[in-house]
This record gives sequence, C-alpha cells and structure tokens, in this order.
Amino acid sequence: MTNPRTVLVPAGRVVRWFDNFDTRHGAASLAVSAGCLCATAADGSLAVATLPFGASYDGPPAVPAFASAVAVPARWGVLLVRKGGFAVATVGGETIDVSKVGQRHVQGRTKAGGQSQQRFARRRDNQARQAYEAAAEHAARILTGRLDALVCGGDRSAVEAVLDDPRLRRLADRRVDPWLPVPDPRRAVLEQAVVDGSSVSVTVTDPG
Repeated sequence: MTNPRTVLVPAGRVVRWFDNFDTRHGAASLAVSAGCLCATAADGSLAVATLPFGASYDGPPAVPAFASAVAVPARWGVLLVRKGGFAVATVGGETIDVSKVGQRHVQGRTKAGGQSQQRFARRRDNQARQAYEAAAEHAARILTGRLDALVCGGDRSAVEAVLDDPRLRRLADRRVDPWLPVPDPRRAVLEQAVVDGSSVSVTVTDPG
C-alpha cells in the first residue's frame, strides 16, 4: 500500500467526492468501522471518512446518510499560530463571530558563528516568545465562555506554547482533529481554516 493522504471535504461535497472515488477506482463497498465510513474500491484503494469535531458516525453504510450526519457546533474556536503570526476566532456555526489576526516579525536563521550566533539565537527566541505572548493575550480575550470544540493549526510547538498560558489551559479537552498545517495566518487563511475545520476528513490509501 502507498502512504496514505488526507483530504478535507466540505459536507456539501461529500457525495460527489465519493462518486468521483468510485469513478477513479471502481465501485466501492461501504462499511462503518470505529465511527468512520470506510469505502473499499474495486482496485483495492481504501477511503476512510471521519466526521468533524471528534464526532463518531453510527449510521448506515451509505454516503448520503454519512454526509447528513455532519453537525457544526453552535460555538467553537479556531487557533492558528506560527512564528510569523497568529489568528484566533470564535465561530457560530460556520460564521466567524469575533476574530483577531496578527503578524509578528521573527528573524530567520543566520550563518554567523560563535557569540554572534548565540546572540542572534537569543534575540530570535525572545521575538518568538513575544509573538506567542501576543497570541495568548488575544486568545484569552476571544476564546471565552463555552466552546464546544477548538480547531488548531500552524506550528505545533507554537500552538502548545500559546495554550500553555494558564488562562487557556481549560481548552485542552476541547481540541479536536484535524490539525491544520497552515502558512503564516492571514485573514484568508483563517477563513479557509473555518471551512477546513468543519469538513469531513478522508484518508485515502492506494494499493502499491
């Protein structure tokens, strides 16, 4: 089998995605396993679809039923952090309610050696820490009240640094897949993250 790949499919496109899967790989047999919809195609390709927000599917092995089972929480959050910036938002259904996008300059790497490299590394670390503190400050202001889920993305160590803020540790049990490997957050990146965070995650493995 080849290395699996994962795609994010909005609920409204799930039926068409599986139709195309059948066209490319041959008619698939469907089954429900471990809360996921599994499609095994005629050529041996396997597609495993998972509902967003950590939900488990227990309906019939049918694509329309699975697609209709997608449910978006009444209030959830998005937190995207990289060294170059952050984006944080609360979302009502599929609409951004409150958000903040910010950029911070963190210097790139240097080829200098010795003490110059050490000074540069300290300065870079300080810049990154200040960027994460700014992200945490806005996250603590925006991600208030009850959140049914929190979708995160960007740089994993950066997100962990932000969520380690005492004001945000309560959100640990609200984090859900998928992890979003986004570029430096901008408004358009945040808007796409809202779409991706509420999409079905499909992992496809093709035969070798």
